[in-house]
Amino acid sequence: MLCPVEYVSRTPRPPLNGLIDDLYYLEGAPPYARLTLPPAPSALLIINLGAPFQIRAATDIKPTDYTDGCVITTRTRTLEFGYPLPTRSVGVHFTPWGLAPFLPMPATELRDRPVTVEQVWGRPATAELRDRLATANDPHEMLTLLENELTRRLHETAGLDLVRHTSSVIAATRGALSIGDLSTAAGVSSTHLAQRFKQLIGVTPKRLARTYRFTATVFAINPAEPIDWSDLAGNAGYFDQAHFSHEFRAFTGLTPTRYVEVRQRFLREHPGHALDGWPLPTD
Repeated sequence: MLCPVEYVSRTPRPPLNGLIDDLYYLEGAPPYARLTLPPAPSALLIINLGAPFQIRAATDIKPTDYTDGCVITTRTRTLEFGYPLPTRSVGVHFTPWGLAPFLPMPATELRDRPVTVEQVWGRPATAELRDRLATANDPHEMLTLLENELTRRLHETAGLDLVRHTSSVIAATRGALSIGDLSTAAGVSSTHLAQRFKQLIGVTPKRLARTYRFTATVFAINPAEPIDWSDLAGNAGYFDQAHFSHEFRAFTGLTPTRYVEVRQRFLREHPGHALDGWPLPTD
């Protein structure tokens, strides 16, 4: 019999709390063997402690196995995760800019291209960290080990303050702002700002704003209640409902009504599940 999911998360201490939304531990049987992860304004690190999991990008024909874990920058496409049953891992949900101080390469090189942890931190260091995590006494000790490792690896990153500040403005407005006005307020050219964003986040400010606007709109949807799609699209600043529907397909591969059906299925089959919200069952 498969065990239910155990999910433990917490916010790290400064200075990591300005880069990381939360550290988490996941163990047990996921609600579905395959889950779709739409684009979101965040980056992700997973250190795998169980059997390999699989990831298939939208353009891939076949999924790729990830044994030690993966590193994923802010995405523009959906990813499909195939989990072993059961699964076990620890991970980090980064802010869009938060992964940059831990990368040895520009984030744009990894856009929509998940890589293994070994490719980023090297095989010996990754193997040692996985061994230490696997032998920890409990999830809280594991998260402390991971936090300490991240603190040790934190390094100065040119342009991070600029990108963090302007990204925070984008987040606060939920993407409803002029990128030209944003760069002017920051005292830099639009070209310079876009270059810094691509280097540290992997996407342009305009793309990040689109992602913030879309995710804020989606999270405002209550699948248990009737939805006025026209009203929702207008309040989110979309030109019309057709524009909103186009964005929905671009971000999720689903129509708005199909998305609600999938969410309703999740709620019906796994009420109160820790992973309810953004990961979606893969059709």
